[in-house]
Amino acid sequence: MTLTKIRTAAASSLAAAGLLLALAACSAPATTQPTSAPASSASASPSASGPCAGVKVIVDSGALKQAAADTSVCVPVSAATPAAKVLDEAKVKTVGTTQYPTELVCRVNGVPAADLEITHKGGTYKEECAGMPAAFAYWSLWAKPATGDWAYAQEGLATLQVNPGESLELLYTVDGEPAAPKA
Repeated sequence: MTLTKIRTAAASSLAAAGLLLALAACSAPATTQPTSAPASSASASPSASGPCAGVKVIVDSGALKQAAADTSVCVPVSAATPAAKVLDEAKVKTVGTTQYPTELVCRVNGVPAADLEITHKGGTYKEECAGMPAAFAYWSLWAKPATGDWAYAQEGLATLQVNPGESLELLYTVDGEPAAPKA
């Protein structure tokens, strides 16, 4: 298999994963979580450098290297909580696209800015947040159980439930780098 075919296959896989994430966000969760156990009303701690009894939230602008987006906080929760609510409590602002306002993440804490030229293997690109983000430059959503490895989220922010001891990461990837969150 040539390098060009491998890259094409990788780009196709990333596009398919993005579509899967969008479709999963549109669907109803398989089980309904009890509404009597909401997240704790305590505010997020300023950092998550040590152990986190709640949900550790990480935003990594990855290849963009935009510190305005980067954060790591521990959000206190006492039960399964929607990822979107955990991000709100962590003061992480996400913006969807015009076509998919709540199903996709286009910007996190203003990154990438509308006027930022994103350099990729094919040239430069500016994210307009109109429809699907480019398959080569996008925010990916990752989840990590209390004991285990990072996994690409199979649901969107609205339906993904996170539990105490778990971690949640938004990672910006350009041309497949970084491929996954840091350990």
